[in-house]
Amino acid sequence: MNNPDYILDENLLASNNKRFLNYILDHIVFMFILVILGVILGILIALFNSTAISEWIQSLGNWGWNIIMLIISITYYTLFESLSGRTLGKLITGTIVVNENGKKPKFSSVFKRSLCRFIPFNAISFLFNPGLGWHDSISDTYVVNKKALEESLKMFNDFQLIGAEDID
Repeated sequence: MNNPDYILDENLLASNNKRFLNYILDHIVFMFILVILGVILGILIALFNSTAISEWIQSLGNWGWNIIMLIISITYYTLFESLSGRTLGKLITGTIVVNENGKKPKFSSVFKRSLCRFIPFNAISFLFNPGLGWHDSISDTYVVNKKALEESLKMFNDFQLIGAEDID
């Protein structure tokens, strides 16, 4: 049953400890992606004996590599959170990104969420509002414990069925 009246309970929010673990695990995945990118570039240089690729890599400088890392990060978070609501870190910790109704957020909200991760001091925003960072509040998304959300939704839907007429 899809009922838009369901509103998340703050008790479902993932703890700051889980959120920090999500960050660490996703950071490890991000570093792994960068290593894979380096290996691919190395293989391309070796296969094609290409000085053009080598010169391009050297010409990027710090700004170029920062932009590449920014694009990879935004793509990683946006892709996984828009498709499944979960990155690898969230999958391991049993958390999921949802909207206030406990449903998968819109792509635009997830993309905004991914962009907001780069707001300076976003990481310390959890000190002011446990369980919610700026990238959550700006994008109207929430990271919750998946099992607790499923139980809460089931209980909500069961209560909605009480008093409903049988259609026989």
